[in-house]
Amino acid sequence: MKESEDISALRLKLHEIQVEHRDLDEIIERLLQTPPHDDLMLRRLKKRKLLLKDRIAILERMIEPDIPA
Repeated sequence: MKESEDISALRLKLHEIQVEHRDLDEIIERLLQTPPHDDLMLRRLKKRKLLLKDRIAILERMIEPDIPA
């Protein structure tokens, strides 16, 4: 039962991070469309987005690990 609770918690965290990643994507797009750009803010947002992308990949591997053939 503990394992299913752990997987559920991981799935919840994964969903939260995916939502934040998607929100950052929208914010970055809006900033790019409304000059003048705040380059420092854009760099920070893009860096955060990449960090979230890495965390998403880690959580996905934890939830469904690759099984060698």
